[in-house]
Amino acid sequence: MTALSIDIRDKSFPRDEGGVREVLRQVHIELQAHELVCLFGPSGCGKTTLLNIVAGLDDDFDGEVRQDGNGSDQAPRVGYVFQQPRLLPWLTVRQNLALVATDDAARGRVPALIEATGLGQHAAAFPRRLSGGQLRRVALARALVIDPDLLLLDEPFISLDLEAADRLRRHLHDLLGQRPTTALFVTHDLREAALLADRVVYLSPAPATVVGEVRIERARADRFDPAWLSAMAMQLAVGQDAAAPR
Repeated sequence: MTALSIDIRDKSFPRDEGGVREVLRQVHIELQAHELVCLFGPSGCGKTTLLNIVAGLDDDFDGEVRQDGNGSDQAPRVGYVFQQPRLLPWLTVRQNLALVATDDAARGRVPALIEATGLGQHAAAFPRRLSGGQLRRVALARALVIDPDLLLLDEPFISLDLEAADRLRRHLHDLLGQRPTTALFVTHDLREAALLADRVVYLSPAPATVVGEVRIERARADRFDPAWLSAMAMQLAVGQDAAAPR
């Protein structure tokens, strides 16, 4: 079942000096239910713009985004992990999560997610007391509190050291195993994509369009073998080179 259908014919921004800068052109992507798709593309090609359109934060584009709901009359729930954690500094970890927990079910998930992301000892801490990795764990937990039908992740582990990023990838891996969710993930890390993605979609330089894809068939639970991860990352690099414009 198609959970998300993206059809962006054109997305442009006005230039200060006049005219427009075209960012996305003829971008067509479909995600199946519980599929995690990684987006690869050069810096500035429009990946964040694409996520913002899917999230409903930018409706000034030519095209259509269709998302299946959760079997109810309610609008689909979208969780978004931004490049920066964007936590409210005057609220504790628990309060930042509780802020988006608007029903009893979501409020009940707050303690479990705090523990699942290794934040149990920091639930009463304010953001200024947390490390970069801890801040990103809070942001991930906040996006999952609502039990999203669609999870958007915009380079959520960028700027972390390798060890901290690997820990967070494992947290995300385990959380998705417990509650599969349709997800669209922007990354520049081939190893990260090999570990998490069901499919990698390559975008061209701006104005971005889809220029290729690679499907990863291996079960996600079996991807921690270092030799396989290295080989898959190399395969993805080959796919990236093949998709690059000549």
